[in-house]
Amino acid sequence: MALFNFFKKKKKDKIKKAVKKEVEKTAPVEKKPVKAAPKPKKTPFIAYRVLKTPQITEKATDLTKNNQYVFKVFADANKKDIRKTIEDLYGVDVVKVQVIQVPPKQRRLGRTEGWRKAYKKAVVRVKEGQKIELLPR
Repeated sequence: MALFNFFKKKKKDKIKKAVKKEVEKTAPVEKKPVKAAPKPKKTPFIAYRVLKTPQITEKATDLTKNNQYVFKVFADANKKDIRKTIEDLYGVDVVKVQVIQVPPKQRRLGRTEGWRKAYKKAVVRVKEGQKIELLPR
């Protein structure tokens, strides 16, 4: 029985399509101006998913003389993400990004042994003449 109904549906669909075409030809249709599709909004790049903190050490402060700044970053951050985040957050032009994977270190306090966590840091070189204010004055 299902096969016979299948064939009947096809005939009905063909008839309906033919009727629609005839109606479209005879009836004048007003065309409305087509609006352009709205552009998808860019999702803002979220800095807290990439940067943890700026690293302020003696060595890192010496690097600021060469327009280089050191930041601790999350383990899944890559160079492109770091570059985009620094440019958006601080409004500077990034020339180069170097990423360093700091390994975990074994530490001991008395008889208790443990490990200091591994982390990832990025050394960011900024265009000549631009600065990043890490510590507000």
